[in-house]
Amino acid sequence: MRPHRTVFTRAIEACDLHWQDRHLQHIIASDLYANYCYHDNQEGSLFDTRGWPLWHEHVPTACARVDALRSHGYPREALRLAIAVVNTLRRQQQRQLEHFRRHKKELLHKGHTSITNMEGWVGHPLDPIGTLFSTLTESGRGGEEGSNTCLDLSDCSSVVSRAELQRMPVQRLLGDGESYIALAVETALIGLGQQRVMPDGLYAQEKVCRNEEQLLAKLQEVELDDSLVKIFRKQAVFLLEAGPYSGLGEIVHRESVPMHTFARYLFTSLLPHDAELAYKIALRAMRLPVLESTASSGDLSRPHHIVSVVPNRYPRWFTLSHIESQQCELASTMLTAAKGDSRKLETVLESIQKNIHSSSHIFKLAQDAFKIATLMDSLPDITLLKVSLELGLQVMRITLSTLNWRRREMVRWLVTCATEVGVYALDSIMQSWFTLFTPTEATSIVATTVMSNSTIVRLHLDCHQQENLASSARTLALQCAMKDPQNCALSALTLCEKDHIAFETAYQIVLDAAATGMSYTQLFTIARYMEHRGYPMRAYKLATLAMAHLNLSYNQDTHPAINDVLWACALSHSLGKNELAAVIPLVVKSVKCATVLSDILRRCTLTTPGMVSALHSRRNSGKLMSLDKAPLRQLLDATIGAYINTTHSRLTHISPRHYSEFIEFLGKARETFMMAHDGHIQFTQFIDNLKQIYKGKKKLMMLVRERFG
Repeated sequence: MRPHRTVFTRAIEACDLHWQDRHLQHIIASDLYANYCYHDNQEGSLFDTRGWPLWHEHVPTACARVDALRSHGYPREALRLAIAVVNTLRRQQQRQLEHFRRHKKELLHKGHTSITNMEGWVGHPLDPIGTLFSTLTESGRGGEEGSNTCLDLSDCSSVVSRAELQRMPVQRLLGDGESYIALAVETALIGLGQQRVMPDGLYAQEKVCRNEEQLLAKLQEVELDDSLVKIFRKQAVFLLEAGPYSGLGEIVHRESVPMHTFARYLFTSLLPHDAELAYKIALRAMRLPVLESTASSGDLSRPHHIVSVVPNRYPRWFTLSHIESQQCELASTMLTAAKGDSRKLETVLESIQKNIHSSSHIFKLAQDAFKIATLMDSLPDITLLKVSLELGLQVMRITLSTLNWRRREMVRWLVTCATEVGVYALDSIMQSWFTLFTPTEATSIVATTVMSNSTIVRLHLDCHQQENLASSARTLALQCAMKDPQNCALSALTLCEKDHIAFETAYQIVLDAAATGMSYTQLFTIARYMEHRGYPMRAYKLATLAMAHLNLSYNQDTHPAINDVLWACALSHSLGKNELAAVIPLVVKSVKCATVLSDILRRCTLTTPGMVSALHSRRNSGKLMSLDKAPLRQLLDATIGAYINTTHSRLTHISPRHYSEFIEFLGKARETFMMAHDGHIQFTQFIDNLKQIYKGKKKLMMLVRERFG
């Protein structure tokens, strides 16, 4: 292997460059330079087996000579040297293939390889492949005719004599059937297919991508004919069989530049002429070793974890996102081409599942496949739809335990895709929901969508099929409610409304979870739902369970749960005296806020308990409840106590700007005190105590005397 080269290596070599080599002079001086009697097939031989001259020099340096000749007005000489360099590359390629075939078993047995060229030609600062390509194509078009035809080599120590050249047989620059365009295309394919290491820096990596895209853009301008297709076939076979010398060999180094963009061009070019070879190339190129090699240190069952590992490796691949998008484009191109061919679709699917690790890219491929399969001008391609579904299922599994902002969109799309595939696909995702969805997603999106009228109409289901699908959805909902009652219980109840047994089961799950697993907010929400559905006693039961979880302190007079507490008390009051008597101790225990307690107390004294509910009204005498007897006496005492405690708490840290607000608060407290039969006496004692304890707050106490005496 050639030692690692740096920018200084190129500079030092440039200082030592000269044009005095006799063989070099022969090459650039005449079209007739050849040696048909030359049979030395060694590594450094000066001629190939056809007798044509070769030029052995570091390839970028040799191409820099070509560029220098063109730049100084010697296009013919540049063309001669360019052809010698291309012939050298072709011979080198053939020898590499032969060498690999001889050592193939031992290399494959190792299971890993090294990069044979640390300095890639594509993205190189001297742009060797681009130089050769433009030199050959422009000569093919006759673009530089009429330029200097005589190169001055007078400073050279040995000059090729005209007599020597005349003794050589007449020889054209090209062989039979060859053209400059064909040579240019073959050179570009050789360069693009070279296995090369990814450079370290951001700029160098971006340059590799840009240079590759520029070369491919030039190639796409060339119209393929039969001779060029033969070259494509020849180079494609070499790429597949050349082992470590090719970026598409059986085993590539983890730092090797990926071949996705190049392979997509090869695939589309070869597909009309040799589909099998096109798919072999594209499938081989799908791999991304830099991600696969980090999988061993992570969780192999969760390939999405790999992506987060890669940026920490050294050297960093700054263009990894671009590379992954190109990999995705290659896969999408294959999916589109494989439409209608179930065997090829299955092969492409396996390759995607094995090689693509980004959930976003797999989701894009799933969407692409779905669009292709459901084009409006034809019947859906069921095989491609199944591929789309499989990719969607993989996305669900990958993103199940990781955060993804598109997760809800992905879940909704999967249900749509499964609906297009058929009822069995919907049933399948519901049966295995725990590997694909969170309980919340399964109930709120999957089961809800499955049971919607639009899904039933889309699937053209009969009554029996509808019931089977609904049964699966209800089973799913109950399983989710058991697994995550906090978030799924209400959805489960809603989905099970039309099945009495399932509804009872869901209600029992809520009751079992109420003691430990559910918050008062969730329980109040379900309780209100039960009242709405016409189950007031069940609503009351759930409301009492919610109250047990609630704790409202003295200063939380704007707490969001206040409305729920008022609703629960109103519900209990409407059901009857016994229900109200049962809920008031819970209110007293949970609520310490005086204003809330006084509001509840006032509401309970306005109407007779049970009169709102016709079902329970017969149990009541029609009289208002007494504040001197249970349960309202307990509530009244708790309210008065809450006002006293709140007053002392406020006075501890009160400022003059809050004095007027405090006086208003005492006014409300007096209204509550007056509801007791000895309330006047209690309130007077309370005010006297305040005057005594807080006599230092003279201005405030003066305001208290003015208002309350």
